[in-house]
Amino acid sequence: MPIDDTLERLCNLLRSEARVAGTQAGLQPIHWQTLRYLAACNRYSDTPLAVAEFLGQTKGTVSQSLKLLVAKGLVSKQPDAGDRRVVHLAPTDAALDLLGRAAYTQTLQQAAAGLDDGSRAALDTALTELLLALQLAHGRRSFGVCGSCRFHERSAAGSRCQLTGEPLSAVDASRICREHESPDAA
Repeated sequence: MPIDDTLERLCNLLRSEARVAGTQAGLQPIHWQTLRYLAACNRYSDTPLAVAEFLGQTKGTVSQSLKLLVAKGLVSKQPDAGDRRVVHLAPTDAALDLLGRAAYTQTLQQAAAGLDDGSRAALDTALTELLLALQLAHGRRSFGVCGSCRFHERSAAGSRCQLTGEPLSAVDASRICREHESPDAA
């Protein structure tokens, strides 16, 4: 089977399972995707604009989704301490619990665990490279893991972002960031 057919089938299967999980919680797929993104992003990427960019949605669509998620107690909003125009978003404990109970993510992890270590690592590398190539081809941000970014600096004193000049916690460095750039982009 050609790679595009295999990937399309895999994505359709995952999307279908996510739809079921979201529907059981009274959520549309866009709401579920928003929660998953917010659970995975770092402090530079937890804004409504970053959500819209990551999901490839309009600001209006994301705004309506966020209103619903806040009303359901699944997302909290916090103004930025330095710039009151910026709002930071976070999934609530209820949202994280909901995401953690989603059977389809557990099934995918179990299926991947059935692969030998070499196959799993090769698949992860290949899919990451394919995703990056497609994002670049479409002019999209990579939203990669902070620790793999060309701006991520490690030293004996800890990690910091060369782009912002700010220190990075281990949690921030392990999450996805909208400012991510591949080391190869330098």
